[in-house]
Amino acid sequence: MLKGHQSWHFAGRPKIISTATVVGPFEGQGPLSDDFDVIHGDLYIGQDSWEKAEKKLLEESASLAIQHAGLTKEQIQFFFGGDLMNQIISSSFAARTLAIPYIGVFGACSTSMESLALAAYIVNSGGANYALAGTCSHNASVEKQFRYPTEYGSQKPPTAQFTVTGSGSAVVSLEGPSGSPVLTSATIGRVIDMGISDPFNMGAAMAPAAVDTIQAHFRDLQIEPSYYDLIVTGDLSKVGYEIANELLERHGIPIKQTTYKDCGMMIYDYEKQNVQAGASGCACSAVVTYGHLLRKLRSGQLNRILVVATGALLSPLSFQQGESIPCIAHAVAIERGG
Repeated sequence: MLKGHQSWHFAGRPKIISTATVVGPFEGQGPLSDDFDVIHGDLYIGQDSWEKAEKKLLEESASLAIQHAGLTKEQIQFFFGGDLMNQIISSSFAARTLAIPYIGVFGACSTSMESLALAAYIVNSGGANYALAGTCSHNASVEKQFRYPTEYGSQKPPTAQFTVTGSGSAVVSLEGPSGSPVLTSATIGRVIDMGISDPFNMGAAMAPAAVDTIQAHFRDLQIEPSYYDLIVTGDLSKVGYEIANELLERHGIPIKQTTYKDCGMMIYDYEKQNVQAGASGCACSAVVTYGHLLRKLRSGQLNRILVVATGALLSPLSFQQGESIPCIAHAVAIERGG
């Protein structure tokens, strides 16, 4: 059901009946390592290219999520997937392997919540019994496409972010085990462009989009930030997080820093891992949410969370032509199941 101008309320209360998270070796050295299902020790993951390795990550997380749900891939009606590669090849090629009816989506790093919102919508409307949402990213493939190849060894400014190598997938259904996290609403963001064109400062570019979607969510649902135990953006990291806090205060949105965090600041250890401003990539909010945050929901440490995944909608071509970076954020509300 439509709520307000750009939000959906899921009256059927679709459930996340299973998830799976697969990450690379660097992510396995971070503070959330215990919350991931698989930690690979090799960036190539047995493949002969970074791009094939990224595809493999999504194939693994999707297959594991289906397995954790006690289902077969033939029982999944639709797969919503996307990534950062040109023409979302990682997801499309993974969909070729999975052979599940596929709806490819592109929201850059907001794809985790975009795909989850769409999966929830189609299940809630009766359009599917089971839907799969998944996304992935790989540090080496993304760096090669959008900035400089890893082998080039270029130095990065403090505003730069470190792309997460990993993949997260979730199976959504109206029927599921008691205690499964429940999807209650989603807010679809607008494209916001503040004229920033520096691909090494994504946090600053995406922060206004995050705040715009957060503001729309509270307006449409007619609730206050205190409704949630935790609100997370992903992935603004240090620079964008500070800007978002300033904008939230300026717009009179009373979010306390104790209940507002950013996925890009959670997955790595700033003291031990050289990640500049923090994490980025489609997998960032996916693995933090489907691994760390949902574990806290299932254990009762959290009851209600709002995940606001952010994305920079640039391409190598638009950057080369001097275009600014349009950005977007999609929010999904998840509550502890009864």
